[in-house]
Amino acid sequence: MAMMAGFVVDTIVFKRVDLPTTQIVFLTYTIVCVVSITALHAIEARAEAGHARPRWRAILPITTQFALGGFWSGFLIFYTRGSVIATAWPFLLILILVFFGNELFKRYLDRLVFTSILFFFALYSYSILMVPVYTGTIGTFTFLASSVIAVVLFALFMKLLRLVGRVRFEESVRRIRIGVGTVLSIIMLLFFTDILPPLPLSLASGGVYHSVYRSGDNYNAQREAVTLRERLTGSPTIHIGNGNSLGAFSAVFAPIKLETTIVHTWQRYDVVLKEWITESVVSFPITGGRNNGYRGYSTKANPENGKWRVNVETKTGHLIGRLRFTVDSAKTEPTLHTVVLD
Repeated sequence: MAMMAGFVVDTIVFKRVDLPTTQIVFLTYTIVCVVSITALHAIEARAEAGHARPRWRAILPITTQFALGGFWSGFLIFYTRGSVIATAWPFLLILILVFFGNELFKRYLDRLVFTSILFFFALYSYSILMVPVYTGTIGTFTFLASSVIAVVLFALFMKLLRLVGRVRFEESVRRIRIGVGTVLSIIMLLFFTDILPPLPLSLASGGVYHSVYRSGDNYNAQREAVTLRERLTGSPTIHIGNGNSLGAFSAVFAPIKLETTIVHTWQRYDVVLKEWITESVVSFPITGGRNNGYRGYSTKANPENGKWRVNVETKTGHLIGRLRFTVDSAKTEPTLHTVVLD
């Protein structure tokens, strides 16, 4: 119940990654982890030297578990908002396993190695999420900068642990380094294989229509009626005639001050080759700050019949979202109606 309540609270608090409330909550979790892990380590180090353990030490593993649980629930909220399950599921699975493992193995949270590795994972994920907010950039250099910051901050934390309990720390430092190196390697592998979601970007809304056009500050689109099955599957069938074109609309959320390039990659599924063939690539710049995402669209002339998708990506190829649809020849001109796109 406490785990689910914390998840609900984080869902309410974490509206946008660039809001001050989000920064304060994550910073609080970080401070709680540093203080509680260090204090417990100091107490255990003194106990090994013959000093009595104070009774209040029992609260330290609880506070550590609370802060780490808050980290995991916050990460799950933001990473699931900004990911495509088809490609990002390995990283999301890791987050989910750590989230529940943190609850299932909480009685082991007073162990220095276990908590230190979990704290580095939290610190690294936090850095990946927040560095783009402050730099206003995303991409390989920003990710590597996030990695360096996380490693430096954790190295300072390790020096603090050594300072308050050198002997006990020396007994654990090798296993901590192996664990941290493993986490670092896995996250880097996920990034360079395009599995790690390109946070803090996320697809706020999107769709493929018969046409998309801008009217003043609004984006309008023309579409045919969508069946219940198509709404549930998220893959509508679009009926068009010869010589017609389609428009793909996307609204991508980005933090304030972040400027980057969004790419629409139009792909058709080849039933003979059994693979997706790229038909066209369109890119355009975006600027962050709008609650419902920065809006843009691309068009494709004379699309062939069959299964299609538009990948909404970063310029480095990281997938932000995916729009699936099927093209079918229209025997009669479909009835279209105009909708306003937010």
